[in-house]
Amino acid sequence: MATVMLVRHGRTAANAAGVLVGRATGVPLDDVGRAQAERTAQRLGAVRLAAIVSSPLERCRETASIVLAEQPGSPPLSIEPGLTECDYGEWQGRRLSELAREKLWGQVQTKPASVVFPGGESMAAMQARAVAAVRRQDAGVTAEHGPKAVWVAVSHGDVIKSVLADAFGMHLDHFQRISVGPASVSIVHYGAGNPRVIGTNTDAGDLAWLRDGVAEMDAVGGGAGAS
Repeated sequence: MATVMLVRHGRTAANAAGVLVGRATGVPLDDVGRAQAERTAQRLGAVRLAAIVSSPLERCRETASIVLAEQPGSPPLSIEPGLTECDYGEWQGRRLSELAREKLWGQVQTKPASVVFPGGESMAAMQARAVAAVRRQDAGVTAEHGPKAVWVAVSHGDVIKSVLADAFGMHLDHFQRISVGPASVSIVHYGAGNPRVIGTNTDAGDLAWLRDGVAEMDAVGGGAGAS
């Protein structure tokens, strides 16, 4: 299978203000967020991407466009509704400091698998549709470009954390242990067996080693070179 690089969008003014913006429209990157996205785009420029797939929300589409601008050969940019932000329902637009006083907040932090946001989506449903979307897109890229292809999915913090939790084989109740910063890059290779999480939450470092994709690995004791 191909390799997916999960990229969170860059910072927005709402992120900086501690507001849970959710699926609200008209939320672009701020100056810091654009600089973060540009730095990530430069890192990804060392990898010839087969495709760039984005959440439909503006902050992700803007990040994806910045990544695309650094790519030779102009890979296709497409929108995937399954990568959109969690529907936080009545929590959308409220400050995190205010939400932290809600009874549900503790459940979000410790038992998110059982959380259903008032008037919104359950976190379990968010994970299910996001994982399904990533796997569907990964299969499509593999079919079109081969198993050494590398592609990018641009999405949101909680969404990416839930995808990583699934790839790690972690219960969703533990996904808050994973950090996904603005414009960070995480790398997953689904392969023929269990997924392999190759990197998480990186915001620096050379990615040129991914230019030829990721090899399948079926080894014990840590892989090649292990003692």
